[in-house]
Amino acid sequence: MRYEIIAREGRAKRAVMETVHGTIQTPVFMNVGTVAAIKGAVSTEDLEQIGTQVVLSNTYHLHVRPGDEKIRQFGGLHSFMSWDRPILTDSGGFQVFSLAGLRRIREEGVTFRCHIDGHKIFMGPEESMRIQSNLGSTIAMAFDECAPAKAEKGYVTASAARTARWLERCKREMDRLNGLEDTVNRHQLLFGINQGAVYTDLRIEHAKRIAELELDGYAVGGLAVGETHEEMYHVLDETVPYLPQDKPTYLMGVGTPANILEAVERGVDFFDCVYPTRNGRHGHLYTNFGKINLFNAKYELDKRPIEPGCPCPACRRYSRAYIRHLLKAKEMLGMRLCVLHNLYFYNTMMTEIREAIEQGNFAAYKKRKLEGMQAGAQGGA
Repeated sequence: MRYEIIAREGRAKRAVMETVHGTIQTPVFMNVGTVAAIKGAVSTEDLEQIGTQVVLSNTYHLHVRPGDEKIRQFGGLHSFMSWDRPILTDSGGFQVFSLAGLRRIREEGVTFRCHIDGHKIFMGPEESMRIQSNLGSTIAMAFDECAPAKAEKGYVTASAARTARWLERCKREMDRLNGLEDTVNRHQLLFGINQGAVYTDLRIEHAKRIAELELDGYAVGGLAVGETHEEMYHVLDETVPYLPQDKPTYLMGVGTPANILEAVERGVDFFDCVYPTRNGRHGHLYTNFGKINLFNAKYELDKRPIEPGCPCPACRRYSRAYIRHLLKAKEMLGMRLCVLHNLYFYNTMMTEIREAIEQGNFAAYKKRKLEGMQAGAQGGA
């Protein structure tokens, strides 16, 4: 891997990351395809058309169905889903948080009850690395525990320390797997994850500890899980400076366009979130004049595209009224068009962010972008 920062504005950085599956221009938004597909009937050809650089898939879900060993038989996830650009696989650690009622955490790892049929699954650092090695993703995430944002400090202290120990085990196992002759991707990268909930002293201590491992990249996890936006920004303000500045920084599971703009300003250059796809499937659409809800009756006879001037596949051809009709009739095409528009909006915003940092006017761009979205939303466009 080669990661090179080519422009800065304050703490905001514009970088290029070379991987075995191609170049990633950062800041970048990774489109979320949890089970190797973007929800909303979006194909890999669609993703190429709307400027997707990286797809994110989930280790736990692919292990459960169809099974990582089966995907390995196809030559890995890239071949299986017919995608030749970078893929990042989440480690399954978030399921330690989201399946709280179905799991037991020990030093060795976590025992889950499968959310589909209830059978027991054990996953620890080594198991997560082996599954991700079978998937052959470009970037593998370390196995961690995402503690609740407002958890008691004593619990978070113990959890973050265990996550650091798990990271050391992940690194050893990843090094071993990458050295095997029959490994799907011998150039698989490993990103570690900073934890510590909203306690900045724990965050900083944890960041210093994991920085010593000299990994390929570093993520800030455990945010957007119950804290306020102001608390999240404060954690980034205090923590990101202690992560290696010559490596990519990834803010996991975040977020809204405003969240992304604020985090870029604080030095983050990788993002993912289900918002554009989930909201799109429910007719909630992102535009430069704010978010609109196509289920509102005022769009029933609206002949305009979702956003006038937008060249996405939905806006080039279809009216708000027609897409609203499709959504009301529960036709998959309606959801598909809305998801395509939202992903195009996010991917285009990241292009604009990169250009603004290169030109030294990111602060002005951020101000203009936020004001446009807020004014439009208030005007009810």
